[in-house]
Amino acid sequence: QVQLVESGGGSVQAGGSLALSCVASGSIFRINRMAWYRQAAGKERERVAYIITDGNTDYADSVKGRFTASKDNAKNTTHLLMNSLKPEDTAVYFCNVLGWSTHRGTPFDAWGQGTQVTVSS
Repeated sequence: QVQLVESGGGSVQAGGSLALSCVASGSIFRINRMAWYRQAAGKERERVAYIITDGNTDYADSVKGRFTASKDNAKNTTHLLMNSLKPEDTAVYFCNVLGWSTHRGTPFDAWGQGTQVTVSS
């Protein structure tokens, strides 16, 4: 099994910054993609950003230029630096990791427990 632990959520005023972290542990053979999703109250979950093995990243249009995803391969960790936060960024943020498990070489799709980000105007 693969477990994800997120940290770094909190409350901030508009224009402020927050950094989220996600550490993956367990039966990990290889990580292919580390992503961040968010779900605002009453809305569907949406992908915010992802970073793949070679370091390439992709961002939702709503966060481009403000959010930056990074990773530390040695620590199986991904970070999401969020700058110029807006009230509409308020949501529960989830980490998602795709990869291959050491258990019989099977793929895994793991989710974190979520961390609340609240941006006040």
